[in-house]
Amino acid sequence: MKNRYLKLALFASLVSFGSASSAFADTGDIAIGAKASTLGFGGEVTVGLTPSFNVRAGYNGYNYSGSTSQNQINYDYKLSLGSVPVLLDWYPFEHSGWRLSPGVIFNNNKVSATGTSTLVGSTIEINHVPYQISDIGSLTGSVDFDKTVPYLGLGWGNAVGKNAGLSFVFDLGVMFQGTPKVALAASNPTIQNNPAFQTDLNKEIADLKDKTDKFKYYPVLSIGLAYGF
Repeated sequence: MKNRYLKLALFASLVSFGSASSAFADTGDIAIGAKASTLGFGGEVTVGLTPSFNVRAGYNGYNYSGSTSQNQINYDYKLSLGSVPVLLDWYPFEHSGWRLSPGVIFNNNKVSATGTSTLVGSTIEINHVPYQISDIGSLTGSVDFDKTVPYLGLGWGNAVGKNAGLSFVFDLGVMFQGTPKVALAASNPTIQNNPAFQTDLNKEIADLKDKTDKFKYYPVLSIGLAYGF
């Protein structure tokens, strides 16, 4: 919760900075925009620094619920996307909308899940070993990522360019969010003291981790509209 408020405060500060900067800048040096992307839906503020450099900050978020099966365990999961990107746009070619956009993303993407057996009966298999559901209860798990991560991308569009006004913006890049951190536990605390169960649970976690390792490189594709003042 503290991280959420910190990110929102940072975004508000950047918006305030952009508003203050516009008081000393020519028309077209500040813009606001709305975007849809693989990071969710959100908005951003762009401030022009020089003819070749802009700085952008925004917020993206989205929640999605679904289910999947792994090793005869059915997981009902919730995907929560939340991120605050702070990017520097560099336009290497004069009078061109193409840009390179390195930066940092304050990342709160995560997955939470509850697992139950897909088998008919009173057992659940963990690492292919059957356990009584009455002994396990249910499995609760989460997948989390690094909170401050680098981003590198390219895109098209200059929201504070020479012809400020309504414009189209496009981004394609990669967020390097690190190796996923996978946690899995039984809701019944008694079985947590069983060494055999812990061994099987750790193998189940390792198997899940192998399936989620590909998300250490998270692709970012976004499109949106911006309006320059």
